[in-house]
Amino acid sequence: MSDQKYYDPETEMMDRAQLKALQLERLQWQVERCYNLSPFYRERLDQAGVKPEQIRTLDDIRRIPVVTKQQLREEQEAHPPFGRYLVAGADQFAEIHPSTGTTGIPVNTIWSKEDVKNITEVTARVMWAAGVRPNDIIQNGFSYGLWVAGMSTHYAAQKLGCFTIPIGASMTERHIDYLTRIGSTVLLATPSFALYIAERLKQAGYSTQDLKLRKGLFGGEGGTEAPSTRKRLEDGLGIKAYDFFGLAEIGPTFACECEEQEGIHWAEDHYLVEVIDPETMEPCGPGETGILVITHLTREATPMLRYWTNDYATFTEERCRCGRTHGRSPGGIMGRADDMVIYKGAKFYPVQVEQVIRKYPELTNEFQIILDTDHVSGTDRCTIVVEYAGDLGGAEQMRERLIKDFKTTLNVTPAVDIYTAGTLERTTFKAKRLEDRRRTLGVSG
Repeated sequence: MSDQKYYDPETEMMDRAQLKALQLERLQWQVERCYNLSPFYRERLDQAGVKPEQIRTLDDIRRIPVVTKQQLREEQEAHPPFGRYLVAGADQFAEIHPSTGTTGIPVNTIWSKEDVKNITEVTARVMWAAGVRPNDIIQNGFSYGLWVAGMSTHYAAQKLGCFTIPIGASMTERHIDYLTRIGSTVLLATPSFALYIAERLKQAGYSTQDLKLRKGLFGGEGGTEAPSTRKRLEDGLGIKAYDFFGLAEIGPTFACECEEQEGIHWAEDHYLVEVIDPETMEPCGPGETGILVITHLTREATPMLRYWTNDYATFTEERCRCGRTHGRSPGGIMGRADDMVIYKGAKFYPVQVEQVIRKYPELTNEFQIILDTDHVSGTDRCTIVVEYAGDLGGAEQMRERLIKDFKTTLNVTPAVDIYTAGTLERTTFKAKRLEDRRRTLGVSG
């Protein structure tokens, strides 16, 4: 099997008409069971005037209201511990996993035994598409335990027949030890943690020639498909870097770039993907940016009907050069709606700041965006903090170049603070790039 291009050729090369027929069949099954078995969904569908038998085409999904994380959180608070959108019986439960968000009460997600099988199968498939093979040594730097990505990729690596090092998102020195002594060939981690590992490897005197790494699958935060970040990942670790995507409420690891690196591929036989204009709530056209809305087609325990991810992306059905027919999102996740910075009428995302900073080899991988309010004038301020790896004698010139670049990219001129390398905190999990101190002062953007 290791020499075949596709993990599941019949599914991955399915004719679009056949794939959509399968999606409709599974969507109808899912809506009917949610309506009959979940008071949460039945109330929502009744309020929208929708009955299961009215879902006759895939376009009819637009009749169903979207569901947000806040609504799920409120449902679980009102009906603890799991809310009334839990559909499977307790005898089917296999695992519980909460969301990994940094704000609010985590939303618990239940996996049934069949869900675990499907999650493992899909994750194995998308990892195969990125070129992972049975003889690989996988160094799993995703978090384990309650957080989902470490578990799903571990199960998938076992299914693929790989040798797995389940180290998790910690112990950076141990990561370096395993990379250099055991010779791991695939690294799984957040982009931030992978860049930190690359930084520490260089500080320890290692070069990419000392590693056997050939690939890295990076998720948990955006940025891998940003050209400047991908270049830093690939140059710093001597690998090909692939974007890997998942959500706790939907699927921990269910979309990934193939070896062509032309956007993350969706497992459309298990997930119905929409991209919606957040202002009109109408579908976006091919290549247009909107909010990802995802529906479970096969999830048993805690299915989501039209989950509002808050992630911006595009979607295209155009066949990839790899030959797979499932839809994909070129550019990956472009930003989160709740991460949008609104400053002096301009709107931008941390990933845009990242793309500018990582073009300059003189700067380290770390940065921070600080929003605050001048106590005297009452005006908002935006400061972007970066680290300079070279002699600080060139810092002022670098500041001028960055301000000019930010003005062009962000349509606004922030202040720029330059610190020495190593000043900003490093992370082994999801990097927190934005600090909005205006909220604590009761000032909005």
